[in-house]
Amino acid sequence: MTDAPPLSSRDRTRAELVKVAAGLLAEGGPSAVTTRSVAQAAGMQAPAIYRLFGDKVGLLAAVVEDGYASYVGAKHVDEAADPVADLRLGWDVHIDFGLDNPELFRLMHSGLSALAPEGSGASGSLQRGTAVLHTRVRRVAEAGRLAVAEPLAVDLVRASATGVVFTLLDGGIAPQHALRESAWLALAAVILTSPSSPSGRSGLTGQDSSAAPPAAVAAVTLGAALPTLDGFTPGERALLSELLARVN
Repeated sequence: MTDAPPLSSRDRTRAELVKVAAGLLAEGGPSAVTTRSVAQAAGMQAPAIYRLFGDKVGLLAAVVEDGYASYVGAKHVDEAADPVADLRLGWDVHIDFGLDNPELFRLMHSGLSALAPEGSGASGSLQRGTAVLHTRVRRVAEAGRLAVAEPLAVDLVRASATGVVFTLLDGGIAPQHALRESAWLALAAVILTSPSSPSGRSGLTGQDSSAAPPAAVAAVTLGAALPTLDGFTPGERALLSELLARVN
């Protein structure tokens, strides 16, 4: 392997400003990140920020992009792990990242659309993070463990984990462990075909936690395997995918 090429002076300056801005964000929230405060903390002149980022919004968008890159880097999919356990791991990684980086997390999830217009780097990082979640959910479906359609499962996983983070950040009254565990069990009861959590603890009841009929589960499982099946034309594959989606 060859070493990565050294950063240019412009790239080093940009990285330093993003690092400084991220530190100010963590300490005081978005209001603490001004062109003046960042320039002073970095020992630079404010015009450097305008040249590299355009304005404060561009700088914050770069901080979000850097934060997403760090977040996605922690979301490695373990292909050898149990799919449900790996999904739970990703869910926990999402929550831990949010609790460890509260101001960045708020900016990522409530201010991203304003800070990162379509086509920006932050939007690309968001898409990469979502792709990792899609992969995890697809593995659960391929194992015959998913009780709902994949897009619904992806949205439910993301919504539940993000909701737990915001509830805890906003001073939720339940103990953190109790909220996290109960939220996961409630999620598992909807999207999984088994009542057992990956840690081996039982679900909310002693019966199958999924209300999905066997045909719906089979349709989800077959739909997940469809891209790997031979003998179909693209049109036939699209038609079968549409028909399987109707079963749910």
